[in-house]
Amino acid sequence: MSVKRVLVIAGSDSSGGAGLEADQRVLAAHGVYALTATTGLTAQNTLGVQDIFVVPAEFVRKQINAGLEDVGTDVVKLGMLSSAETIDVIAETLQAHKLPPIVLDPVMISTSGSQLLPEKAVKELRTKLLPLTTVLTPNIPEAQLLIKDAGDEAPEPTDLAGMISLAKQIRSLGPKAVLLKGGHLPLTKDHKTAQNPQDGTIVVDILVDGDTTTLFETEFLVSKNTHGTGCSLASAIAANLAQRKDMIRAVRNAVRFVEVGIKTSTDLGKGVGPLTTSTRCTRCLLRRMFGRFIEYVLDRPDVQPVWQKFTHHEFVEGLGQGTLPLDRFKEYLVQDYLYLVQFARSNALASYKAKTMDSIAASAQIVLHIQREMALHLDYCASFGLSKEEIEAHSETIACTAYSRYILDVGQSEDWLALQMALAPCLIGYGAIARRLHSENGTLRKGNQYWKWIENYVAEDYTEAVRLGSELLEKHMQKVSPSRMEELIQIFMRATELEIRFWDMGLSDQKV
Repeated sequence: MSVKRVLVIAGSDSSGGAGLEADQRVLAAHGVYALTATTGLTAQNTLGVQDIFVVPAEFVRKQINAGLEDVGTDVVKLGMLSSAETIDVIAETLQAHKLPPIVLDPVMISTSGSQLLPEKAVKELRTKLLPLTTVLTPNIPEAQLLIKDAGDEAPEPTDLAGMISLAKQIRSLGPKAVLLKGGHLPLTKDHKTAQNPQDGTIVVDILVDGDTTTLFETEFLVSKNTHGTGCSLASAIAANLAQRKDMIRAVRNAVRFVEVGIKTSTDLGKGVGPLTTSTRCTRCLLRRMFGRFIEYVLDRPDVQPVWQKFTHHEFVEGLGQGTLPLDRFKEYLVQDYLYLVQFARSNALASYKAKTMDSIAASAQIVLHIQREMALHLDYCASFGLSKEEIEAHSETIACTAYSRYILDVGQSEDWLALQMALAPCLIGYGAIARRLHSENGTLRKGNQYWKWIENYVAEDYTEAVRLGSELLEKHMQKVSPSRMEELIQIFMRATELEIRFWDMGLSDQKV
């Protein structure tokens, strides 16, 4: 595999917390080779910037040419650019070469509040570099400054809608995509401005890429160690793009990387401490130590197509729109009941294999939930003319047997966590399917004879079962090695494929 390369054009931070020093640390943690072109030298520490020496623009040009003419690069990451002359030279030099993707962090003001980019250079950055940029990563004050420089009004956003509007406004200045960082505006759970710092619970970063707007929510973290967060985020995005991740995945992974960096940071210095992103952050990220494992799995390129096929199956869409033939649904109800018997056995086995009381109790609670669900299921079946005796007189289809016995086989031959991974697609998937159908097809609920099925899986008791199962997975995945994690994900994918076969069965010509 060829080494991926990122050319970083930025200033140096003598305290090591931001700038080139942070960029190189992040790129190394991602396994990416870093080339550098230094635009300025700073004398600074965690208390602030004491002085800046601007590297002559022509020398910056020589550094860029030296790197690109020899080693080359897959992505360029731009940070502190020091002067209008430097910006002009960078724009000219990059255009003279085969232009790679460019990640531009418009560093204008340091975390400690120091002015890092002269005002006359803002216009050059806006007019010369933004049109070349693949993704721009401003915070809210930087976005407002660029918009005002263009002669437009830049209202202070007070809620999520205002932030999205600001992100779209700055994208109109030329970059292909904009990631507006929301750290300056912590929000409440309902996406309103927090009136007091203690009311802020989430931070939302907004990616506008063409007509697509994607939101990345993270917990609002109160930490003094945030020096270098912007540099680290942009460098992580650059590393992910160099590794051929698509834009949404590149940004999502970078946001999570910085989140882990803040949570695992250690105090250094007397002021705003640095974000200690390192290979430790990468290991933490791989193991998904902070409640992001399921998100990670469902976002993987190898999992996504299978999960999409499962959760958007033709059978599922027919349920949501009320167009599924009745005989197909009745056959599904019969097989689903027979499957639930085996699903309960699997969770009972999980309870037996568990080693802590919390895990034993959680699996036992899921079994009790299945018992309640089966009672509701039988009542629901009765509304379609299917009695319990009639259902239990039926044989399992091959699809039902293959799926349920696969789960039981994993439970017998593997450990507790492997069994949880085999059970997860059913538990998590049905909840995700029902939430989507409930949201997208609300106007069709009247007259949809299958709507009760959807409501059963958005009900509080099922939502609680999903929460319990998800929390168990997140907790136990903290302890596994990356290689074991890959083995468990393969089990998850196989179980998802068998779920797809279950939907296929529902569309077959079998009759009750």
